[in-house]
Amino acid sequence: MTVIVNEVKTEKIIDKARFEQNSKVDRAFVEKAIDHVLAKIDQSLDIFTDYFPDSNSHNQVYPPIENVEWTTSFWTGMLWLAYEWTGDEKYRKVAEKQLDSFAERLEKRIEVDHHDLGFLYSLSCVNAYQLTGNEKAKETAIKAADLLITRYYDKAGIIQAWGNLNDPAERGRMIIDCNLNLPLLYWASEVTGDKKYHQIAESHVKQAAKYIVREDASTFHTYYMDPETGEPLYGNTRQGYSDDSCWARGQAWGIYGFPLSYSYTNDWSLIELTKKLTNYYLNRIPEDYICYWDLIFTDGEEERDSSAAAITACGLLELTKYLPLTDEDKKLYENAALLMVQSLYENYRTEIDSEANGILKHAVYYKGGGRGIDESCIWGDYYYFEALIRLAKDWKKYW
Repeated sequence: MTVIVNEVKTEKIIDKARFEQNSKVDRAFVEKAIDHVLAKIDQSLDIFTDYFPDSNSHNQVYPPIENVEWTTSFWTGMLWLAYEWTGDEKYRKVAEKQLDSFAERLEKRIEVDHHDLGFLYSLSCVNAYQLTGNEKAKETAIKAADLLITRYYDKAGIIQAWGNLNDPAERGRMIIDCNLNLPLLYWASEVTGDKKYHQIAESHVKQAAKYIVREDASTFHTYYMDPETGEPLYGNTRQGYSDDSCWARGQAWGIYGFPLSYSYTNDWSLIELTKKLTNYYLNRIPEDYICYWDLIFTDGEEERDSSAAAITACGLLELTKYLPLTDEDKKLYENAALLMVQSLYENYRTEIDSEANGILKHAVYYKGGGRGIDESCIWGDYYYFEALIRLAKDWKKYW
């Protein structure tokens, strides 16, 4: 199933020299940055054993919450990364205890009426099975995949993002974030041998590539399809500055999500599309390589989004795995990722001896809704840690 992307323009990178500068990111740098992450995890390990960090900090501190948000697995995913890096059983012990919470959440249908089951169960259960062979984790993740595909509309070829499937105001909504939920389905096909999960994921990513990506290689946050006829309707935003601007974290979900689908489908057009999204993104980030919360802003006093930068760094590291050595942009993209990681460590990390229990400062959750503005966001912490682990070892992705 080849995605048609000929309509999407390729924007050349305006200032390549910016991304050809040598970074400071060597082995010693990465290990020092990982030590900082581990210190901040340890700072909160006791409180976030029976509870989870909220989606965003409040005055730089994550309040403890029950397992009810779409974001709780990012903390558990960090624990698995910490265990994988250190071999320390204290991280595995807490992560495995939290497996019970994710299984109960699914069984009791606690806040699972959305597509973010992919986030929730890839980072809590798929990785647990991958690292330890935990059969309960495997079965829980398969059940999550079964629930996720109930949100699929065959005519439209998409998975609805959130909301009651019978609510006319929400029906047919897909969002760019779903790119990161699809790996749960690809994985489910691999472990069960049932192709339906893979087919649904591939159908959705095709529609996302066709309709969420605009002609100039920017992205909508949201696109609506008619679930009865499959007719494309319109794009808008719940997160960005305006319907026709480009929400930075959404562009990051595209830069990371399309290569993840490529890793399961071998559809090269997804890589070509990702390069176009990447060039658009790189042309609009400020001097320190960390984007504003919407790419319509390239300077000024608007808030940055360190979490979008962390996602993008992971996406570029994933993308460049597949680019041939003859690709003139391969080294540039790799270096861009390193420069982002360097800037996050040097300019955006929290202090070790502070009450702040996050890892990255200066993120934005939902500017229009007044939530998590210039705070830590738990997914930003996770993806920053993942980027560091990718740079430190031959890492088998959780996605």
